[in-house]
Amino acid sequence: MGNMLIFILILVDPSLHTPMYFFLKVLSFLDICYSSVTLPKMLVNFLSEDKKISYSGCAAQMFFLLFLGASECFLLAAMAYDRYVAICIPLMYMTIMNEKVCLSLTVLSWFFGNLVSLIQTVWVFALPFCGSNQINYFFCDIPPLIKLSCTDTSSYEMQAFTTTILVILTPFSFIVVSYLLIIYNILKMTTVEGRQKAFSTCSSHLLVVTLYYGSGSLIYLKPKSIHSKDSNKVLALMYTVITPMLNPIIYSLRNKEISGAMKRMVNKAMKRKIFP
Repeated sequence: MGNMLIFILILVDPSLHTPMYFFLKVLSFLDICYSSVTLPKMLVNFLSEDKKISYSGCAAQMFFLLFLGASECFLLAAMAYDRYVAICIPLMYMTIMNEKVCLSLTVLSWFFGNLVSLIQTVWVFALPFCGSNQINYFFCDIPPLIKLSCTDTSSYEMQAFTTTILVILTPFSFIVVSYLLIIYNILKMTTVEGRQKAFSTCSSHLLVVTLYYGSGSLIYLKPKSIHSKDSNKVLALMYTVITPMLNPIIYSLRNKEISGAMKRMVNKAMKRKIFP
């Protein structure tokens, strides 16, 4: 609901048609889709005795889960670059972050997300499955699925781990470098007001990055020796349901532009209701 509201606000309010809010709109869209991939089936499983999912349905669910998750990893890196340009090269901001660049970065994030997801899904479902077909998880994901395979999966687990490191650490490293440059430039600012404004524009993104990369890393990069089914389930809920729900709250909190756009939308709705 919150992500849908943010998406509509940015779409209809001209004052929010800037590069930063373009990426936020895309992030909201990804979060809407991300929750939609897992949440409906989860609710059906909780409320119904029939907890089955077809083989093709499981493959489709995992593909879109990985596609949206990986795309968001790369999108968050693009958002960090946007903040770097806005703070470190402000006079060239609108020239560098033009519509074509923003769209290209978004398409690239989706392309890499699709590539990673396609490879991982094909590899997982090429494994032979036998014996129990019960997934001890809330949805179809790599860790619980490879446990159902009746063959040695050590080589696959190694390549999956390597791919995960690349998908998580590559954009995360880019984010870290961007923010080191941002902090360096902020510290050079002469006014306290300028520093506070610069930090405030980055704080929401940093919090989202911490939540998303933190929970994702604990699921996919945690050593096998300390894997716990219950803790994995909690973390899975964290990054598929709770984090997407928190994102609109984080970005709208203390954001005067979002608050202003919301007030304008409510006022327009009230006027139409009073004066149809």
